[in-house]
Amino acid sequence: MISTAETAALIVTYNRKDLLKECIKALICSQTPCDIIVIDNASTDGTQDTLQDFVDQKVIIYHNTGANLGGAGGFNFALKTALKQKYEYFWIMDDDCIVQPDSLTQLMRVAKAHPDFGFLSSRVLWTDGTRCRMNEQKLLEGALDADKPQRCRQATFVSLLLRAAAVRKAGLPISEFFIWGDDVEYTRRLSKMLPCWYVPASTVIHKTANNEGSNIATDAAARLPRYRFAYRNEVYIAKKEKGSRILYQGAKILYHSARVLIKAPDHKLERLGIIWSGSREGLTFDPRVEKAQ
Repeated sequence: MISTAETAALIVTYNRKDLLKECIKALICSQTPCDIIVIDNASTDGTQDTLQDFVDQKVIIYHNTGANLGGAGGFNFALKTALKQKYEYFWIMDDDCIVQPDSLTQLMRVAKAHPDFGFLSSRVLWTDGTRCRMNEQKLLEGALDADKPQRCRQATFVSLLLRAAAVRKAGLPISEFFIWGDDVEYTRRLSKMLPCWYVPASTVIHKTANNEGSNIATDAAARLPRYRFAYRNEVYIAKKEKGSRILYQGAKILYHSARVLIKAPDHKLERLGIIWSGSREGLTFDPRVEKAQ
């Protein structure tokens, strides 16, 4: 595929082929053109076959990682792959992110006004039009309901625009995180180096199953093991940032433990064990930050 697009949309997917197709179709309608690159974490639901027509028609570029690398590993793989090309910007998102025709256009307006940015983050709405709770940004100033761009400290990998130059400066997301916290660590890393912005004029829909966010106290028993990564990764972040972040994480662990004791419908000991064992693991967890070539 020969392309003149300056932006590559990078989608990491795993076993959600129907939502992925909706994500791709929305990207095709973008007012500002972008190449669409799908990173498939070795899906087992027929994703590759489902995408074959898009590949044959050269609508998308498809890469299969060969193994489930998790979201963290998938985005690491995506950026590493895209950096080999001549793109100036990378627009990264989950496979259940549905962009609007002007989502990228609005991001690019801010990109041109603030060309030294680290990342730009869209306003993320849930399916009912309210803010998606799991994607709320942490701002340096202003409020999430503002109309103008606001300086931003932390965002998620749901409609996040990156400069190739910023990625080369900051390095890649930490693939060893596997899931949860990789976007927190990466966006906080970027915002310490470069000015970053929340762009409320750029909106996307995040089609999560609910708008409650992750909650180990009430989540289904089958999903509990994955929370080990969350607490491990959060303790790692706190350990690196030190100071108030350590106090914040300690309070969070105690609060979540209390919430399990009060609200968990079952498996209370298992839930508590995951919180505390994952947190202990974070004390010695020390992955390296991979440089971007």
